Amino acid sequence: MPRDIPVGNGHFLLCFDHNYCIRDIYFPHVGQENHVMGDYFRFGVWVDNQFSWVGPDWKIDIRYMPDTIVSEVSLYNEKMAILMTCRDAVDFHENIYLREITVENMSNSQREIRLFFTHNLDISGNNVGDTATYDPKTGGIIHYKGSRFFLANGKTENLEGLDQFAVGQKNINGKLGAYKDAEDGMLSGNSIAQGSVDSVFALHLTVDATSSDKAYYWLSAGTNWDEVRRLDSIVKYKQPATLIKRTTDYWKLWVHKETPSLEFLPDKIGELYRRSLLVLNTQIDWNGGIIAANDTDVVAFNRDTYSYIWPRDGALVANALDNAGYPVISQRFYNFASKVIEKDGYFLHKYNPDGTLASSWHPWTSNGVDQLPIQEDETALVLWALWNHFVIYRDIEFIKPLYRPLVKQAADFMCEYIDKDTGLPAPSYDLWEERRGILSFTTGTVFGGLTAASLFCTVFGEEERASRYRQVASGIRDAASRYLWQEDLNQFCRMINRDEKGNVEIDNNCDASLWGLFAFGLYDVDDKRIVATMKKLREKLWVKTDVGGMARYEDDYYHKISEKLPGNPWFICTLWLADYLTGLAKNEDELAEPLQIMEWVADHALPSGVLAEQVNPLTGEPLSVSPLTWSHATFVASTQKILRVLEKLKTCNKCGLSKIEHRHNSDWLSKLYKEACDEIHGICSIK
Repeated sequence: MPRDIPVGNGHFLLCFDHNYCIRDIYFPHVGQENHVMGDYFRFGVWVDNQFSWVGPDWKIDIRYMPDTIVSEVSLYNEKMAILMTCRDAVDFHENIYLREITVENMSNSQREIRLFFTHNLDISGNNVGDTATYDPKTGGIIHYKGSRFFLANGKTENLEGLDQFAVGQKNINGKLGAYKDAEDGMLSGNSIAQGSVDSVFALHLTVDATSSDKAYYWLSAGTNWDEVRRLDSIVKYKQPATLIKRTTDYWKLWVHKETPSLEFLPDKIGELYRRSLLVLNTQIDWNGGIIAANDTDVVAFNRDTYSYIWPRDGALVANALDNAGYPVISQRFYNFASKVIEKDGYFLHKYNPDGTLASSWHPWTSNGVDQLPIQEDETALVLWALWNHFVIYRDIEFIKPLYRPLVKQAADFMCEYIDKDTGLPAPSYDLWEERRGILSFTTGTVFGGLTAASLFCTVFGEEERASRYRQVASGIRDAASRYLWQEDLNQFCRMINRDEKGNVEIDNNCDASLWGLFAFGLYDVDDKRIVATMKKLREKLWVKTDVGGMARYEDDYYHKISEKLPGNPWFICTLWLADYLTGLAKNEDELAEPLQIMEWVADHALPSGVLAEQVNPLTGEPLSVSPLTWSHATFVASTQKILRVLEKLKTCNKCGLSKIEHRHNSDWLSKLYKEACDEIHGICSIK
């Protein structure tokens, strides 16, 4: 089930589903230690002896306030004649989640309306040894275990404190949980429970006929009792409405600090561009880790989640943020990468937000032969992204400590990790993590990574080492033209391998990741071989239903909906097609098609603006995890590419200057890049 709105601040993240239930709470790292694990924090209403949990019986509209990470949620129950408008936020500075609830009594008589809030915490991901207790000092409910404390509290517009509360055990000896105690509108007042526990409390409002009143709820997260009490006192002193307003103002300032010329694009593209930047921020940990996704429902697929740092995803997200003008976030990621890279110069499969090694299914040995369980594109893309960061921001002091442990170490590894028979990058796992071999996508990324490393060495005065990296990159380009290009099929293949007898096996499956052959500089976008390959990809992978979009590859099994289709449309794959068309565009008319694709993406986002990983090819509904960080980063990156083309096209006839203000470097670093590429291509024997 998608997470329609995440709200967070880099330390404390909460994710809501389409029924407005909190389903995930992460603290103190985004993506690590989920204290709900996909269970439910419920929100209920009692009025006129009727009780209802917000859910299917309600008309629910979940969105964000424009240009913020503050929600704007409408909840309507016709039978109860209740309309509620809620705003949810995690304070941008303190680890406090806040909710403002405006309750409108739509009946013609004054009524007492009771709001119930439940807390179904499994602290640190398990329900053993938790404690829930009423705290008389704050008047709230505290859940704790070890060094993880959560304090829930609330107030009405005019009165401090809770009207009712109860704590109890759940899923023990037939006990469903204290939340069931709420369904008659009254709570027991039980003040402590341990083991597997939950809690519930109520706020009472007396609302005049056809009038409204407000209530506030908050949840603080800390590492000890005193800390959550301190945070609770901040809410009471500053007042919840003030904290929500300051958070609203902060995110509006943050998302508007850069001013790309989005007015030249359709409105829905500009809106999703800003929304994507904000959603990206919710998925990034303060320690630098860029999390792939935080949606626990995917656990049902393989008993694991996407709440990890894949260096590939992280590098592409960091690059999108660099181009959008947010270098500090990217710097944290590059520092994270420099700390977790292996001493031999490569990244392993994925990492936890605290920098420890994460779970993996890639083996260190196969059929009795030892192997590196890596996706080499992950190593290459970090270098590629880091160079682009340096081109934009020139932060030499930042790059200096990364130069040896990250740049040179990774580049030396890539130079050594070469298949001796072909001259291509040696076998590794593909970006989809499903097959191992010599991959076209990986080849494109390694070329881009070595080119980046050679440029770093040039500017740091190590020309001999730079020359070596360029020589290896040139050899890879020759080998790609020799082995990956399939003349008889007029396309690049996805992968080659050798069988036990040493014969070359060719995988010609159409795969959207062949985008990587031009995206990182291996080939020009208008190379006739790229044009032929992309034409075939479009023919084979475009989903021929009313929904449309590009599938990953032919016969994609993951969350497959129909055997008659190549697979489900993925946002990133569809946007890669837009990138290709943008790269070919010579005039504004030729940008019409990539802009249509961008609008397609916007049209298939959730009402909140959140992008999933995939789309149901028959219904257009989101599939798999949501939000997927990579989807939002690709939208940002694709928008930036279109703006760069527009910058060149929209010039003043009188002065020759661009009408679009956009970050663009036409100075010595860009010149250096062109010279290096010309040299590499000059060395190549196969054109």
